[in-house]
Amino acid sequence: MKLLVRISPLFVLFLMAGCNRAPENEPATGEGTGIVAESWITSPDQGVLFRRLEGKQEFLTTSNADPAIVVDTTERFQDIDGFGNCLTGGSAILLNDMSQAGRTSLLRELFDTVDNGIGISYLRVSIGASDLSDRVFSYDDLPPGETDPQMEQFSIDPERADLIPVLKEILEIYPELRIMGSPWSAPLWMKTNNASVGGSLKPEWYDAYAKYFVRYIQAMQDEGIKIDAITVQNEPLYGGNNPSMLMTAEEQAEFIKQSLGPAFAEAGITTRIVVYDHNADRTDYPLALLADDEAGKYVDGSAFHLYGGSIDALTAVHNAYPEKNIYFTEQWVGGPGNLAEDLKWHIENLIVGATRNWSRNVLEWNLASDPSYDPHTDGGCDRCLGTVTISGDIVKRNPAYYILAHAARFVRPGSVRVASNIPGNLPNVAFQTAEGRKVLIVLNTARTKKTFNIIFRGNSLPLSLESGAAGTWVW
Repeated sequence: MKLLVRISPLFVLFLMAGCNRAPENEPATGEGTGIVAESWITSPDQGVLFRRLEGKQEFLTTSNADPAIVVDTTERFQDIDGFGNCLTGGSAILLNDMSQAGRTSLLRELFDTVDNGIGISYLRVSIGASDLSDRVFSYDDLPPGETDPQMEQFSIDPERADLIPVLKEILEIYPELRIMGSPWSAPLWMKTNNASVGGSLKPEWYDAYAKYFVRYIQAMQDEGIKIDAITVQNEPLYGGNNPSMLMTAEEQAEFIKQSLGPAFAEAGITTRIVVYDHNADRTDYPLALLADDEAGKYVDGSAFHLYGGSIDALTAVHNAYPEKNIYFTEQWVGGPGNLAEDLKWHIENLIVGATRNWSRNVLEWNLASDPSYDPHTDGGCDRCLGTVTISGDIVKRNPAYYILAHAARFVRPGSVRVASNIPGNLPNVAFQTAEGRKVLIVLNTARTKKTFNIIFRGNSLPLSLESGAAGTWVW
């Protein structure tokens, strides 16, 4: 009975649309409604790159027999925090090496929504080095044999040359930017192998590492940079990256309930604690953490990547713990990139797939790389293609740029996902913004051009998309 109630608004609208349809293959006719949509299209085969279509696209009072995507704003799902990238240390170096004019122009294009801006609204940064930093470091590096349980040697000075100045410039453009921090490794003296690759956090340093997180959040706040959320460990089941650190679900639960959660509470830290931060094929990990009542009370939600598993696994975690949030925090584009294939996979699985499976955000991996996929650590990713490639002041826009643009510019933080059905070969997702505008993102996965209708409140907008194309409609 609950299922029938849930889908009934869509079913009613389908009936309304069907009753008004023109005969097969005849164009839609009827009076205009005054509801006009703007549309933005990326069609790699046609050479169309995130282009706004000219001309009037007005909803009509009748529809034709083409497939219908029915948007129902009365059925609402999760709030949206934003779309964006991981701003790695290497990305910050490349941005900071640009001329002031070149960097400001690019950052406005990436983080603003005026003119040609694509409106990135969410960033993930590494706490210490990631594998796309120019070197391995933490904020409490010590000579072999030394320890610092009270964090007396703690310092974010390694970020003052590049990351902090770039973040401050971005925040001048978009002050509401949300930032998530994720560690690739604890300081080496806290680890079982005293090395940057692999190893685990020693239990005797749980309290010290919790202080490390507190000091990081406080130090960034002192710079005017608010850390909205942290994940406890990037990819805790993979110890082969440089840097990296292994952490089982049981270890992460113990660390949170014994040290991290109480340390945040004592210091008055409101930054959200997010668990897991790894692939969708191991939902047992976040589920085990959330099942631990002592750890779970400190946990805001779970974060996922999609290098393994299926995106619909996120819904299984949501259904088990609907009061906890879902985040999508990383997916790479491998160099040199293939716009047609990358656009299709990332729109279908991330922009559409992650949000339809309850994620509050979608983050592509690296914001920027150079033409050689640098900087990266020794053993770090050497084929990670940035959203943009930067060579001095020369900028090349890569597949993730267009993937993000279709969502980030229009689905602003504070939007909410709303209901829409999926006709064959037209995966899509719908949102309503805080201002009441409707946004529909559609991908054509068929091998041929598809004609279809958007149905909203019984009115119809007849449209078409080339094979492999993505479109965003806003009204």
